[in-house]
Amino acid sequence: MIATLLSSHLSTALTTAIPAPTWSGFSIGPLRIHAYALCILAGIIAALWLTNVRWKRRGGPEGSIWDIAIWAIPFGIIGGRLYHVFSSPDAYFGPGFNGHGNLALIPQIWLGGLGIWGAVVLGVLGAWIGCRRAGVKISSFIDAAAPGILLAQAMGRWGNYFNQELFGGPTTLPWGLHVDPAFMPPGNAADTLFQPTFLYESIWDVLGVAALLLIDRKLRLTRGRLFLLYAMIYTAGRFWIEMLRIDAAEHITIFGITARLNVWTALLVFSCSLILFLVLTFTRRGVVDDSVLLPKARLHAAAAGGATAATDDDGAAAADDGTSAAGEESGDEPGAETSPGDAAGDSPKS
Repeated sequence: MIATLLSSHLSTALTTAIPAPTWSGFSIGPLRIHAYALCILAGIIAALWLTNVRWKRRGGPEGSIWDIAIWAIPFGIIGGRLYHVFSSPDAYFGPGFNGHGNLALIPQIWLGGLGIWGAVVLGVLGAWIGCRRAGVKISSFIDAAAPGILLAQAMGRWGNYFNQELFGGPTTLPWGLHVDPAFMPPGNAADTLFQPTFLYESIWDVLGVAALLLIDRKLRLTRGRLFLLYAMIYTAGRFWIEMLRIDAAEHITIFGITARLNVWTALLVFSCSLILFLVLTFTRRGVVDDSVLLPKARLHAAAAGGATAATDDDGAAAADDGTSAAGEESGDEPGAETSPGDAAGDSPKS
């Protein structure tokens, strides 16, 4: 009886399990387009779209997102690859850096291997360069970009599915993942199912995107706090998902506890983000500066606005025989000054 029930359960699990991918990309002549790269590209496009919508609503200058993205995206890809290479060095430098690795694999990112930690750090550095050139605050931009970054991660994780990599340990859960024999870890039967950690993280990230959008709508977090909240949401999920994975990784022992490097990294990033979030929330509470522009850019915008207004007033005076009816109709008082924030189109927010 028990054997029959177990057999029935196993049969059901195998029927409803996630199948191994039958497609990993396509070829155009000698060029191979990998599914992993397509997932990353789709994530970048989705992130740019969502960030552009949010950036415009926050008062970001027209077209500035592209000036920032042209720096942030390449920096992010390079940073993600570098973190992966140096946190999993055996394939590239050999075990123990013995020189028996293959350095030619380092630029081959389509084979998999982008560490989100390096991607975010260098991506933010690239964004900072772009923001300085565009005259906008990096804190304002990363707050606008936070949900889009997490959406890109949710989509990019499917690249691990197509590469059949970074899955978890064996499982009997009905949504277990089938793996082709070529990717099967040694010591497992051919019909073994594995934890689909790519799916767990993708779902967690999508829920995180929804949470960030809802929280931002209700609280309108500024000064980089929404970005810090993104970091906390992501690392909270990455902490437990990382512990399910069985792929080769560097392990570190702290206080007698040995865990994967990324587990400790997630814990560290979460703790630092939480502390900084609290500091920003409970300090400078009376200071309200909701402009996305840097001070110098605001002065330029104010000067440009003043010059335009002067030209318009001269034209109106000539048309009306020296009378300035335009100012009277708009209710402006003679000699009233325009603040830098008004010139930038800013409005006070709580």
